[in-house]
Amino acid sequence: MQIYLDYSATTPTRPEAIAAMQAVLTQQWGNPSSLHEWGQRAATVVEQARMQVAPLINAPDPESIIFTSGGTEANNLAIMGVAHLYAKPQHIIISNVEHSAVAEPARLLELWGWQVTRLGVDAKGRVNPLDLKAALQDNTVLVSVIYGQSEVGTLQPIEELGNIARSAGVLFHTDAVQVAGRLPVNVKNMTVDLLSMSSHKIYGPQGAGALYVRPGVDLLPLLNGGGQERRLRSGTQAVPILAGFGVAAELAVQEMPTETVRLMKLRDRLFAQLRDIPGLIPTGDCTHRLPHHVSFCLEYADGEKLSGKTLVRQMNLAGIGISAGAACHSGKLSPSPVLLAMGYPENAALGAIRMTLGRDTTEADVDWVAMVLRQILERLAPELSLAKR
Repeated sequence: MQIYLDYSATTPTRPEAIAAMQAVLTQQWGNPSSLHEWGQRAATVVEQARMQVAPLINAPDPESIIFTSGGTEANNLAIMGVAHLYAKPQHIIISNVEHSAVAEPARLLELWGWQVTRLGVDAKGRVNPLDLKAALQDNTVLVSVIYGQSEVGTLQPIEELGNIARSAGVLFHTDAVQVAGRLPVNVKNMTVDLLSMSSHKIYGPQGAGALYVRPGVDLLPLLNGGGQERRLRSGTQAVPILAGFGVAAELAVQEMPTETVRLMKLRDRLFAQLRDIPGLIPTGDCTHRLPHHVSFCLEYADGEKLSGKTLVRQMNLAGIGISAGAACHSGKLSPSPVLLAMGYPENAALGAIRMTLGRDTTEADVDWVAMVLRQILERLAPELSLAKR
């Protein structure tokens, strides 16, 4: 029996997307920049994908969707695309729980002389909008705050944060890679100027993403060449991959009303079954939370005998795929920086685990996973006399 619970890392490409990709590879394989029939067939595929992805965030103009190689490139294009507009260093604001695809470009800008303010979060991982208001400066040109945090599942007050940025005349970007396709997003009603998405988080192929660019917002490209994607992302589009992305986006929109509710019920069921285990602490915001996301940390983790990485390995031996929050660098385990930012002690941050649910997850899967995790913890830490159900 194998159970995959790492849907926030990647999702299996759905059959409908694979079929669309196969059709393009065999019948519509031209260069979409070519003017002849073969090229125009491919160009039609790209524009159809753009029209399929736009409803994922209720974007009124499909031309506001700029295709990229993934969420990382979309984030980099948003941040560096704004930064490159300025001849002299300015000021940007991010949170201290951003994905590395935002945190690293910000760090690079800092090396170039930019000011970077990193907003703190509370114990649930949420940014206080008042902190954003206080951090704004006359030379602030961009605010970037992640929509749904991938490690602890917390949803940020994006609309309120966006309103504050808009009131100050500052561009607002959000990394919505974990949200788009899982929760309704409506950029028509949000003060969001730039928004990042990814194909492989919504059962599309890996290697495709998109950046929503609100009409009227200026960016400079990271890649220069043939001027594809409104001159913001040069390079021949990956037509088959975009076809799969488009189909996955269209189906995500159709299925979201029922699938989101189903995932929330499974998420809450798993939390409930693990709630009584001593030392296993739920992380993130239980109310403002991604619908498919379950995360914990171990307050008695030691980084050696017992850590998040240990649990990932033990669960894998049992045929269950989960992920850990701590990272391993040069053989040394480092505590989760997200949990440290939320105020957790270092030992607990070494014991972070994440279980994320998806289309194939069932109630039986959730029940089995809860039982197996309980047994593993009892075996690894018998002195704790873990409670039994």
